[in-house]
Amino acid sequence: MFRRICILLVLILLAAMNVCSARTVGPGMHYPDKHSPGRYSPDGPNISSHDGFRPDSLNTATSERNQRLYDSIQSKTNRRAVPRMLYRMLFVKPVLDTTLNGRVLDESRLMEPYAGKTVGEITIERQLPFDTDGNWLERSGNKMHMLTRERVVRRDLLFKPGDKFDPQLAVRNKQLLRSRPYISDTEFVIVPDTLDTTRINLVIRTRDSWTISVDAGIHSQGRTMAGLSDANIFGTGNTLKFKTNFSRKDFSYGGNIIEYSIPNVLGTFYTADFSAGRDFYNSELNLGLRKEFIRPTDYEIGLTYSDIKSKRYMIDLDTSLLVKVRNLDAWGGRSRYIRSINSSVYFTGRYSYARFSRRPAVTPTYNPALHDYDAMLFGAGLYREKFFTANMIYGFGTKEYLATGYKAELVSGYSWGEFNDEMYLGMSYQTGGFRGLGYIMGGITLGSYIDLDNGKWNHSAVDVDLKWFSNLFLLRRSRIRQFLAFNYTQGWNRGFGSDEMIRFTRENGLQALKEHVTGTNRMLLNTETVIFTPYQPLGFRIAFFGFADFGLIGYSANIFQNDFFTSFGVGIRLRNERLVFNTVQIRLGVAFGKRGLVESEYFRLSNSTRIEQYRYRPTRPEIVGFK
Repeated sequence: MFRRICILLVLILLAAMNVCSARTVGPGMHYPDKHSPGRYSPDGPNISSHDGFRPDSLNTATSERNQRLYDSIQSKTNRRAVPRMLYRMLFVKPVLDTTLNGRVLDESRLMEPYAGKTVGEITIERQLPFDTDGNWLERSGNKMHMLTRERVVRRDLLFKPGDKFDPQLAVRNKQLLRSRPYISDTEFVIVPDTLDTTRINLVIRTRDSWTISVDAGIHSQGRTMAGLSDANIFGTGNTLKFKTNFSRKDFSYGGNIIEYSIPNVLGTFYTADFSAGRDFYNSELNLGLRKEFIRPTDYEIGLTYSDIKSKRYMIDLDTSLLVKVRNLDAWGGRSRYIRSINSSVYFTGRYSYARFSRRPAVTPTYNPALHDYDAMLFGAGLYREKFFTANMIYGFGTKEYLATGYKAELVSGYSWGEFNDEMYLGMSYQTGGFRGLGYIMGGITLGSYIDLDNGKWNHSAVDVDLKWFSNLFLLRRSRIRQFLAFNYTQGWNRGFGSDEMIRFTRENGLQALKEHVTGTNRMLLNTETVIFTPYQPLGFRIAFFGFADFGLIGYSANIFQNDFFTSFGVGIRLRNERLVFNTVQIRLGVAFGKRGLVESEYFRLSNSTRIEQYRYRPTRPEIVGFK
């Protein structure tokens, strides 16, 4: 018996080092395969929108070698109950990586032979979150999971039978479906009609996510939160969250918060949100109904109301004070695609107001972000957006849809303030796309208020963003990607108090820095190297990362005369792409300033990463500032 246990342990160690690499196909050159069923072939019977390539011989040999090892372990552990149970817990069946290991793919080109044909029958095929022959945890999850209803998937389709097939609209539809928290993957299969060459049928395959998750938070002053949520309640696609709060010192009750969201009300593409409750001294009531731009020719409209009491961080005092405010926000817009310039022109408008019933002291120049106001904004611009498919960027293996294109916008409006009235002017430009060395995105925004009484420019700000990530590099069985992000923010003619100065934040800051530093000018360079390993214990993908961040912040107009900080560190991320909750991240780091070691966040356990969304479609008009 002891000998068998030793053999099993050796096999498990060997498998952990080798077998999981059978899940992936190396990033060699790929060519169309006309002879594989379900692959891209204009002459074949059907087309899968993301298949159509075969791996090179080197990686095929690697995959076959790992498959033989996998089969050997399976045959040896199937002879006894305990080894068989351990095997099913630790390993899942290898699957072909259809996302081509980081290759950028224009799925619309694969579907181009069918452009303009009439859409016939649309069939929906839904799959459970996990493979039916997976380990016992996955099989138990499938039994507990309520499958997304067919009508929920069908209501998210951007076309119907009788429409002309548009490849780019189909890719946009895949991105929309993939963005739903209850869908982990989607595939469109085009089947030409054998009786009518001008007609095609569609098979839309979706795989659900495991949508039940728990949440917890430990805050200062003994406050503790525990929560439970389901992002696909009863298979409807609706999200229900419940959070309860208590003191971990004496277990006194701190209140509950409930949230409910409907992502597509009755197939209208309107999203409805509701949340209400209290968290000790915080309380909230939020109501919202909105529709975003989806197609190149489309409209958006939205209305939100909130009544919130919460502690707001006062950057000048380095403390949080209680604020109670009511907000109303209403906006709308219209876009129209112009074929001659391959872009959409759009116009948007927005009205909002804020009424504070509790706040810190305010004056005409102090805490202007806490002033009562009414504001009207109008925007106009051009945009173009096209989605490409890749993987191993911010996800760990499933398809990711990244937009390429541009957006240019002018914003103007008027604000009726508690102490003075001002006109607002702003502009922004953003562009990005895939280049030979990877993906690069850049943007600049500029905005300022103008006091019409004296012509003075107030609360002005400029923000410059550059982001880049490399192509995927191969290191043995692991994949490596390099990320760079640059941000420069400068303000002038600012007031004092809340939102009139800036600091390092989690979104724009140094990962391991805890020291409180403020200014009106900030410059950042974030670098991160991510190693996507082939190991997948219990279906969780593993990625290691290392980071180095550099920042300047202060009040000097010469950015290089301000305080300098840097931070370094390493960490690990774990994620199962078929679970709804975010990536689990463990990070170690240290930060330094001009005078040496500064206050650092040496260790952090979190469920989030620096996830970026590259989008170029317009939204409601925004004010450029430090908020």
